[in-house]
Amino acid sequence: MVLLAGEVDTEVRAELLARYRRIRGETEQLVDPLSAEDLQLQSMPDASPGKWHLAHTSWFFETFLLRPHLTGYRQFDPAFQQLFNSYYNSLGTPFSRPQRGLLSRPDLDTVFAYRDSIDRHMAELLSAPHWRPELEYLLTLGLNHEQQHQELLLTDIKHAFSINPIAPAYCNSEDDTDDGDSFPGEMRWLDIAGGIYSIGSEGEHFYFDNESPAHRQLLGDFRIASRLVSNSEYLEFIQDGGYREPRLWLSDGWSWLQKAGARHPLYWREREGYWYQFTLAGLQPLRGAEPACHLNFYEADAFATWAGRRLATEFEWEVAACLLRRPDQLAGANLLEKRLFRPAAAAAGETQFLGDLWEWTSSAYEPYPGFRASDDAVGEYNGKFMCNQKVLRGGSCVTPADHIRMSYRNFFYPHQAWQFTGIRLAGDAV
Repeated sequence: MVLLAGEVDTEVRAELLARYRRIRGETEQLVDPLSAEDLQLQSMPDASPGKWHLAHTSWFFETFLLRPHLTGYRQFDPAFQQLFNSYYNSLGTPFSRPQRGLLSRPDLDTVFAYRDSIDRHMAELLSAPHWRPELEYLLTLGLNHEQQHQELLLTDIKHAFSINPIAPAYCNSEDDTDDGDSFPGEMRWLDIAGGIYSIGSEGEHFYFDNESPAHRQLLGDFRIASRLVSNSEYLEFIQDGGYREPRLWLSDGWSWLQKAGARHPLYWREREGYWYQFTLAGLQPLRGAEPACHLNFYEADAFATWAGRRLATEFEWEVAACLLRRPDQLAGANLLEKRLFRPAAAAAGETQFLGDLWEWTSSAYEPYPGFRASDDAVGEYNGKFMCNQKVLRGGSCVTPADHIRMSYRNFFYPHQAWQFTGIRLAGDAV
């Protein structure tokens, strides 16, 4: 079929609408186990209430697609422009992030009515005669943005539940086996030849702007571990005094450690000589073979130093993952099919690269050569945060599988651990 200028194939529109409805529906399925009280919780400034996530993702479609592109569209509530703006300062002054949990109004029913209204109008926009092919990018960006908030919704409610003494569960564990004393398969060292490699994304498939432009990167020979560091291995670090030895820690990391008083990962608990871990299924015995989870960059770097290794750069990680991952990793999976929402132990001989934990790299979050944020409000999406943060790669057990890419660059501040973050060791060639 040959399309005239400004036309969009009706089949393409139907596919876009089906994907829109699927992803929006998955968000609402994720909040099904939660009460209105649960969805109001904000346990720390870095987290947001589930109700806010539900509204903000709708605000994104209203702000960037409906208001500028749907003829005759009227805002659901003009006050929402400020209440559910995250950080787009060019669009007004956002409501204070640390105080989102104080927004008891609008109530949850109103937020769901807002979502329903946005969904109806998005279906109308997709069928409008003035729909333009270039709007497909904004729609796809909005859907990837919603998937980011699906992940945040789960990490945020996990943190909120973790501080409750009754240790409530978001979901039931379907695996009641206690392998707390088990050990993972052998950690193999995979040798990667140095050279000039292409890093980043370009072409017709979707990617965030911070993944571009694709560019050449010179790498030396290096080695990288076949799997993530396990709970049992991290427990050895603790028992060997890792949290008491300043020589293992970066200066900022040691300062964080003294201030926070940390002696173990965020969600670990010791009870009468036994170790437990708070999970989305509540408090569970620590499973030794599973990847060590919810570690910040300082902890990851200290463990690597203790182990006589280092963290990979983000460029080493991308090259190794592209060369070594199993072809079937993530095939056909999605967020809701995982159900247990926890990282899996690597099978013997497996190269474990995608979909278990976000992996800290040693790389600062900086622009790629030639990067330039767009001049419109969407340009505030990633570029403005390229300061004082570290890059993570690989996606996690709560990242929608069709949202993960080899080139995906996540980023957090070094002290943050409430996301599903872990450690992969690397080293120079022997």
